Amino acid sequence: MDLGLKDRVAIVAAASQGLGKAVAMALAREGAKLVICSRRADAIESTADEIRRATGVEVLARAADVTRSGDVRQLVAETVQRFGRLDVCVTNAGGPPSRSFAETTEEDWTAAVNLNLLSVVHFAREVLPVMRKQCWGRLVTITSVAVKQPVEGLILSNSVRSAVSGLVKSLANEYGKDNVTVNNVCPGYTRTARLNELAGRLAKSEGLAQEQAEARWTSQIPLARLAEPEEFASVVAFLASEQASYITGSSIAVDGGLVKGLH
Repeated sequence: MDLGLKDRVAIVAAASQGLGKAVAMALAREGAKLVICSRRADAIESTADEIRRATGVEVLARAADVTRSGDVRQLVAETVQRFGRLDVCVTNAGGPPSRSFAETTEEDWTAAVNLNLLSVVHFAREVLPVMRKQCWGRLVTITSVAVKQPVEGLILSNSVRSAVSGLVKSLANEYGKDNVTVNNVCPGYTRTARLNELAGRLAKSEGLAQEQAEARWTSQIPLARLAEPEEFASVVAFLASEQASYITGSSIAVDGGLVKGLH
């Protein structure tokens, strides 16, 4: 299937590793021109070089902190200045720490809101006017399966990422008439550095081997395995494409059937 992404211009945030990197590579393989960012300049440039070698597409890599509105504004402005348009924006940021409610401080709550909610707001404020003017655009947010089924020990993610789902639905309603779609993709247990970190923390706290901690998760998943980042990225690429023109306001779980609810 031709996704119609050749020569489209896409921003992917937090793309130096994990899900963001997989999404950037998937879009590049479809021929999209890329702008990728992360906090570390060396890490994001290394990823850009890897994508260029693998796909031959044009990649602009910049260091940016997505919690800072000024960084996001500059990134979007440079994208439009260089390419003359902006078609796709994939928001992404690292997850907040794993803590119980009793352990979570006021500072933790503020940091999580800045990282996982306001970062999306910053991007939306900058990219949606551009997409509206073009009468074409795709805004895709990456959150977590926690927005559909809370995950034990992730009180911050369960709460703050759910706010992003509400924002997505609201923006989809507001910008649909401009041929701009807004969707949310919710990864389940996916083999990334963050998941390895969570598995290590769980294993240490309960005296388990890390493989036993992972087995606890896979036992809950009907497909009985962890996802690979590329499997998640293919869903994002589809939502960013011409072929997904009638999907908006959705929160789609890529979780191997982990979520037990009907919606």
